[in-house]
Amino acid sequence: MSGTARFRALGTDVFVAVRTAADLPRARRLAADVLTDVDEVCSRFRPDSDLCLVNANPGRWVDVDPLLVTAVEVACRAADATGGLVNPLLGRPLTFLGYDRDFRLLVDCEDEETVAETPLPDRDRWRDVRTDPAGGVRIPPGTALDLGATGKAWAADLIATAYAEHLRGSAVVSVGGDLCISSPDAIPWEVAVTDLPDEPPVVVTLDRGGLTTSSTRVRRWTRRGARRHHLLDPRTGHPATEVWRTVTATGATCTAANTASTASVVLGEAAPAWLDAHDVTARLVASDGRVRTVGDWPTERSAA
Repeated sequence: MSGTARFRALGTDVFVAVRTAADLPRARRLAADVLTDVDEVCSRFRPDSDLCLVNANPGRWVDVDPLLVTAVEVACRAADATGGLVNPLLGRPLTFLGYDRDFRLLVDCEDEETVAETPLPDRDRWRDVRTDPAGGVRIPPGTALDLGATGKAWAADLIATAYAEHLRGSAVVSVGGDLCISSPDAIPWEVAVTDLPDEPPVVVTLDRGGLTTSSTRVRRWTRRGARRHHLLDPRTGHPATEVWRTVTATGATCTAANTASTASVVLGEAAPAWLDAHDVTARLVASDGRVRTVGDWPTERSAA
């Protein structure tokens, strides 16, 4: 790689790498601009966002930026592809479990009442979400959007598309570990895959598409003495059982990869068969550290 940059956005780390060094200033600026737009429109934690306006008016049409329309449609396609396992209507269960603010501000809580009242989501209510391409969204009564399952990956895809239009060479963007390659040039990129924040990564090579890791070991908090994580099972409204501590998947896009990795965490023991049936290449790390791969997972090496 000829140039790299790092910065913070959407409450996470953003990494940019370019083949052509002269592309780096524009690549960083494009990524920052896209992520600012996504945050302003799609954040569940900004009271002035279009998403929060929709959540404040369930059952009603709400005029929104077309960017949110696209984000919601992407999330609904992920739900359709997974039979509702990746669900955009988990806003209320996440809030009741305590994830009601930017993760940097999240505090442990012993509030028993909200835990006892955690709502059981209807796995198929996402089918009743309606969008208007001109700028309108309506969600079912009694529900709330959360685009966390697809949002960062979709943002990475948006940035990669912008790179293809405005940069001279191939580039990579990673938004919180959700990675997408722009303008593939047949030269592989080295990608670090981490199972736990404090463990050394393994390195794989990727020459196109996207790669994401979904983890039950990050974005954790304590609620009523129980450890919680942010990947909910829509069938229960509670954090998915921790069969896999991480699932890393590849896909034609970052969104496709993230849809598969998130669904796999929810599926637990059934994940390898589901991934194989959907022709997804993936690396699954069990809660005890055992590694299982599906498909043509690339050769790994330890990071230097």
